[in-house]
Amino acid sequence: MPPVLTSPLVSTQWLADHLGSDELVVVDASVHSSGTGTATRWASVRAAYDTVGHIRGAVFADVRAAFSDPTAPIPFTRPNATQFAAAIADLGIGRDSTVVLYDDDISQWSSRMWWLFRAFGFDRVAVLNGGFRKWQAEGRPTRAGAMRGAPALPADPFTPPIERPSWTDRGHVERIATGAAAGALVCSIDAVELGSEHPPLIPGSEIVSSRRLIDADTNAFHKPAVLSETFGPILDADEIVTYCGVGSNACANALALTVLGHEHVRVYDGSLAEWWRYAE
Repeated sequence: MPPVLTSPLVSTQWLADHLGSDELVVVDASVHSSGTGTATRWASVRAAYDTVGHIRGAVFADVRAAFSDPTAPIPFTRPNATQFAAAIADLGIGRDSTVVLYDDDISQWSSRMWWLFRAFGFDRVAVLNGGFRKWQAEGRPTRAGAMRGAPALPADPFTPPIERPSWTDRGHVERIATGAAAGALVCSIDAVELGSEHPPLIPGSEIVSSRRLIDADTNAFHKPAVLSETFGPILDADEIVTYCGVGSNACANALALTVLGHEHVRVYDGSLAEWWRYAE
């Protein structure tokens, strides 16, 4: 039987105990970026997966190429259901799989993938708390070198049901910003990540950088009590919309809010990449 998940987060010990289990698929979802604000650029880190190494048995997911809509003008725009189903099948993920996602940063990219899985109705998915940094720091098994062939396609592929209302668009964000709709807007990146020169943030936003959610010593998410204090009165909002540059850090905040039990969280998929593009 596949391992059973009880939380959106799993510990490194949980993964070590279940590594190699039937139907368990571990996915490296790392993405590297350079620059700040509107000058940010992103690159695939498949080479790092091969040379620096990865968790033993993990498959590599190219978040920008395979798990984004290649026809969209905004980087990392979420794929449609057909694109998503094909992308996870290529990783060997089927209907009965249990999926653990990680990255080599502060879990913003694995959180982005987690949000995609959940939005498309795939619930047997979790993020490795602490990611690859914590796994390495604890001396747990890794492997360097290219993957030995492509993963086998699943015998029972996953077919996404109707997409859940996990996302929102510019129009809804504008209504919240102007007070025409209720909700809290949370910017998940801070001034350092945005750079010194950039257009204004969305009016009415509260800044809760996803880095504030992470324990610097362990690279894992803070305990719920600390997370609650970090979000403060935002938790009282009936709906919370998170955003960042391209919707990655926003998903880390969305994951943390889900851990805290908030049931009405949405991610503004276009984030500032779209907001700034169409700002007057």
